[in-house]
Amino acid sequence: MTATGGSGVDLPGRGPVPPGSGWPGDLADRRTPVAGTADEVRALAVGSPDTASLDARTSVCRACPRLVAWREEIAVVRRAAFADQPYWGRPVSSFGPADARILVLGLAPAAHGGNRTGRIFTGDRSGDWLFASLHRVGLAALPTSVDAGDGQRLRATRIVAAVHCAPPANKPTTVERDTCQPWLVRDLELARPTLRAIVALGGFAWAALWPALARAGYPVPPRRVPFGHQVGVDLPGTGVRVAGCYHPSQQNTFTGRVTEVMLDTVFRSASVHAEVTPATD
Repeated sequence: MTATGGSGVDLPGRGPVPPGSGWPGDLADRRTPVAGTADEVRALAVGSPDTASLDARTSVCRACPRLVAWREEIAVVRRAAFADQPYWGRPVSSFGPADARILVLGLAPAAHGGNRTGRIFTGDRSGDWLFASLHRVGLAALPTSVDAGDGQRLRATRIVAAVHCAPPANKPTTVERDTCQPWLVRDLELARPTLRAIVALGGFAWAALWPALARAGYPVPPRRVPFGHQVGVDLPGTGVRVAGCYHPSQQNTFTGRVTEVMLDTVFRSASVHAEVTPATD
């Protein structure tokens, strides 16, 4: 029995996608080293020479037993609406070019979004709002992101996560956040030559960002700045501006706490600060 989804990949049975199976955008294969402990996460993240190796290693991590069990169970059980589709069922790596000038930091993949599609913020309502806004301000090639093989491209922008596995109830533990942190730290280190703006989506991402920035060698304020929508913080001597943005969750978008105009304003401001010129194609 095979399952075929929007990814265009035929896979036997149910469960997570094996590395090297041909899933669009999968940079890992059977030779990619797998982190099984927090110490191994740190070693493999530090030893990643570029974003391609970082993304490959992130995508096969098995350091958090609760998250591994949950994401793989979801890939077997599946939601009824996606029962005929293969599920990624692995950690979801960052998405976007290595020379990004803007980083967008989210919390974690959704169980039936990124955990299904293999791309962060893809295949769920939050992603619909995020990519639509990025497209309107010229940072995404397409207004939607439905699966890993849909041709979506980000312009001068890279989406990263505080936690790379889908957590039960969308709530990773503090230990899981800290175990995953070295992947984010390395993303920040590799981005430094071109990075000019960071947008943190929601309070969890905002809180996770500051210790990661400090560990990546960025100067941070001596006192933590409280999270708020459009709260901005300039990192001295770097040219990098950090901005808070309410998360485009279903609850926030349904209640009007987040609107299209609010998202567009944040990303347009980040684009202007990062000197990303309007797309001509």
